Amino acid sequence: MGELLCPQCGAPVPVRSAAMPYAVCGHCQSVLRRTDGETVTRIGEAASLPFDVSPLELGTRGTTPDGLSFVVAGRVRWGWGDGAWNEWLLSMPGGNLAWLGEAMGQFQWLAERADLLSHPLIAAFAQGQPLPLGSVIEVDGRSYKATDVKHATCLGGEGDLPFPTPRDWAIDSIDFRESNGGALSVQRDPQGVSAYLGHYIELAALKPRGLRMIEGWTLPEALR
Repeated sequence: MGELLCPQCGAPVPVRSAAMPYAVCGHCQSVLRRTDGETVTRIGEAASLPFDVSPLELGTRGTTPDGLSFVVAGRVRWGWGDGAWNEWLLSMPGGNLAWLGEAMGQFQWLAERADLLSHPLIAAFAQGQPLPLGSVIEVDGRSYKATDVKHATCLGGEGDLPFPTPRDWAIDSIDFRESNGGALSVQRDPQGVSAYLGHYIELAALKPRGLRMIEGWTLPEALR
């Protein structure tokens, strides 16, 4: 889809999703903001992402469960006391977006659901109240139970993103699970609360192409 030139170091920065207002330079880690089709401003610096063994990378392509093509356009990595996880931004035709959460070999297909912010438990969470383990939220006739509550810090970002990824960005993150594989993620930061609904999915079901090769790791048969 083209590229930008980083105003800090002059390196080319690929554009994988023209709709995203932010991008991270892969050479100097500058966080760039696009204010129109041509103007690019450096607004800060992202932390350098630590190495991890994900088979996904920027530019990986695949097919959604609904048969739409997608490209991995960006990533945010979060860390907490017992580990870290990735959130991959997937760009689809028509400007549609989804997120693919990745933690310990498990994947969640998630799309933002702003309408859920009016749910009483999520609204109270937005006001600073806790949302403890075991809490149950009903969505579209299905019950989602809070199974993981953690405070996390942004470890860095890369690619095209809908928001900047400053070094000191901290969130409260709650994962909910539904008995048939449904997934709900609710996150709170100083700017507000967001909610994402979807389901757990096997990576092979997305028919990924262009996966990252990792030395000493053989690509599973299902992903070849």
